[in-house]
Amino acid sequence: MTAIYVNDLVKKYKSGVVALNGLTLTVREGEIFSLLGENGAGKSTLINILTTYLSPTSGTVTLFGKDTYGKAAEIRSKISCVAQRTSIDTHLSLTENMMFQSKLYKVPKSEAVNRMEMLISCFGLDKYLNDSVSTYSGGVKRRLDIALNLMSKPNVLFLDEPTVGMDIQSRMAMWDMVKKIRNNFGTTIFLTTHYLEEADQLSDTICIMKNGKEVIQGSPNLLREHLRQDMLQISFSGKKEAENYFKALKGALALKESDLRQNKILTSLKRGQSDLEKTIRLLLEHGIPFLGIEIIQPTLEDVFISLTSENRKEVS
Repeated sequence: MTAIYVNDLVKKYKSGVVALNGLTLTVREGEIFSLLGENGAGKSTLINILTTYLSPTSGTVTLFGKDTYGKAAEIRSKISCVAQRTSIDTHLSLTENMMFQSKLYKVPKSEAVNRMEMLISCFGLDKYLNDSVSTYSGGVKRRLDIALNLMSKPNVLFLDEPTVGMDIQSRMAMWDMVKKIRNNFGTTIFLTTHYLEEADQLSDTICIMKNGKEVIQGSPNLLREHLRQDMLQISFSGKKEAENYFKALKGALALKESDLRQNKILTSLKRGQSDLEKTIRLLLEHGIPFLGIEIIQPTLEDVFISLTSENRKEVS
């Protein structure tokens, strides 16, 4: 069953800015769907329309077959949105926060208590019951925020960059939590993220946006197949060295600015092994000190950069 259907969606603000320009995407029920795009691609505007805070200029937007604008009240009862800024009240205890959330959605008290206890156990929050919420780390606050947004048993949970600012250990714990929500509760998860590794690890489907419309949509494996060719990777001892030798190699190897990645140069192979041999000869003839050179498979980051790196004028 289709959970979210968006077809030819346009959103034009009074200022004349076109935030969404013919966007089309489909989210299946029970999947983790990740939305990727650089700042200004239109992600925030789309989230605001899907959660009924904004109305579209034109196009079709439905959640479980219901029009988001015409049936806004009905849809709001079936969704929850965890924004980047948490909705936790630090003056209330963990359980008071969760019970308050249940009252907002008119969940019967006995049902709310049972659901609260299950969520606290499921997300490992029981060890924090006696601590003041104001003392919680950012990662624990985020876990609590997601747990209390599940008190209403939403059909769709929107997560807006849920791991931004977290260290890698906290991010990995959050990934496990997101998978648990999908697997244990069957909740459809609509995720926005800037972390390509995160989208790769979590997603059933990924949509890359640019200039207010979708560029490509599919599974992580399908997106990687988009490039249909291996990549040539040249590694240097540091970022500065890579930048210096990038200038020297740019013309000879027809490099793009987006091919420079920290202390590496990555570019598409057009003639496979012969390109590798040509590049090795070029490096040796010019006395360019490199740490390594190899042919690698394209990553999701390579796909993203390939599709979004051209000169563009984006909206916010």
